[in-house]
Amino acid sequence: MSHGYIAIDLGAESGRAIVGTLAEGLLSLEEVHRFPHEIVHLPTGLHWNVTHLWREIVEGLRKAAAWAGDHNAKLVSVGVDTWGVDWALIGPSGELLGLPHAYRDPRNQQTYKQVVDRLGEDLIYQTTGIQFMEINTLYSLYAQCNHGRELVDAADRLLFMPDLFHYWLSGKMAIEATIASTSQMIDCRSGKWATGLLEKLGVPSNILGEVSPPATQVGTILPELATDTGLPDDLMVVTPGSHDTASAVAAVPAVKNDDWCYLSSGTWSLLGAELDEPCVSAAAQNAMFTNERGVGGKIRFLKNIAGLWLVQECRRDLAKQGQQFDYVELTQQASSAEEFRTLVDPSHGPFQTPGNMLEKIRRFASDTSQPEPETPGQFVRCCLESLALTYRRTLLQLEKVLERKYSMLHIVGGGGQNSLLNEMTAGATGRNVRVGPYEATAIGNTLTQAIAAGDLSDLNELRTVVANSFEVQLYEPQASESWLAAYDRYLDLLGDAV
Repeated sequence: MSHGYIAIDLGAESGRAIVGTLAEGLLSLEEVHRFPHEIVHLPTGLHWNVTHLWREIVEGLRKAAAWAGDHNAKLVSVGVDTWGVDWALIGPSGELLGLPHAYRDPRNQQTYKQVVDRLGEDLIYQTTGIQFMEINTLYSLYAQCNHGRELVDAADRLLFMPDLFHYWLSGKMAIEATIASTSQMIDCRSGKWATGLLEKLGVPSNILGEVSPPATQVGTILPELATDTGLPDDLMVVTPGSHDTASAVAAVPAVKNDDWCYLSSGTWSLLGAELDEPCVSAAAQNAMFTNERGVGGKIRFLKNIAGLWLVQECRRDLAKQGQQFDYVELTQQASSAEEFRTLVDPSHGPFQTPGNMLEKIRRFASDTSQPEPETPGQFVRCCLESLALTYRRTLLQLEKVLERKYSMLHIVGGGGQNSLLNEMTAGATGRNVRVGPYEATAIGNTLTQAIAAGDLSDLNELRTVVANSFEVQLYEPQASESWLAAYDRYLDLLGDAV
């Protein structure tokens, strides 16, 4: 009988329940439930609808139990991964205190500068090793202390989003290391809370629990939940790489010591390398690379890039105007649009907030004396080409900071299904690009659970299973002077020296 592990994978746009079954050294995946979700606007700001998420998670568990029964699979455990940085407050009685704010809440922009001015960039970076972004927990928690202190004072524990769902699954609280490291509140060397930093801000550290590594058993599923869903009452609740990118990077099918770097492609793009120790050199700080925890004690040394968020927002804007397209249709239109007509900086501040993306791109084009996109294909091609050029710039920065060269870029995650972007990435970077698996997050999640169950030994064996179980696609760069010329234009937009 094969062993099955349930991955609850929550992205910023949708969630899935996936059963991964491991038999004879090979992993297979079955998506049993998928659902949309999105940020909700309330008088208090942007929030996540966690009761909706929980209802869908429970439905996913029911379907996983039914699927396992039909396929003679023994379900061993369940684990949750989500996007980074967002958190919830739990009161002394165990109840949720308010709906968690979403990382794109405008109030974070107001407190970001206050925190940096108060502590200084050097102290924050040298302590945490984390890229400065307004979305980080450090700034949203400080905002809560300033604009809703009563909730913070009433709280007994802060839990990150996957920790919250592990708590609701098992009745026990744990904070997992990879998700906690996205907060910019963890000491990058010790892996413990940077309490000295928080004390300088007046942010309480008594609500922060002990940090546990990936592959930790939190507990077993609550009896009433097992009865409701049909799951076995001894089903373990296990922390995977609870940050979705940590699970995705764990599933990179790379040979040990191979000369590779990675790009986790989705709503966010995260490009970097895997290290044994954090890197907080002056060069790393100047280039704004982040040091997040990974599976197997690794450091995910990377930079966050806006990613396919720009395309998602363009699609939403078009839909509001009555133009309904799926992503395949938009990519097809982009492929036939004029190349390098308009370029943007994906990290441009206004692009990071939801709404009016088409107008924001038009305004950027006008302000930089470029032709404004007019058709859906032109908008999407602008976004994709700009992303590919951002990947080139980030890869060159990575190599300069670490003083090494990478010949292979592994792309994992759902964004890898965009073959046009993959071709552009190979052309822009001039490197071989190996794409797949697309379901890297669910793969890393399930196989980290397998480590906790004793079915796999370590990260190396995990990656061997991935390499043996899933095909990848190779994109080779084609010599193109047009990409070099476009890169010069792109750097001019950013004000960088060519």
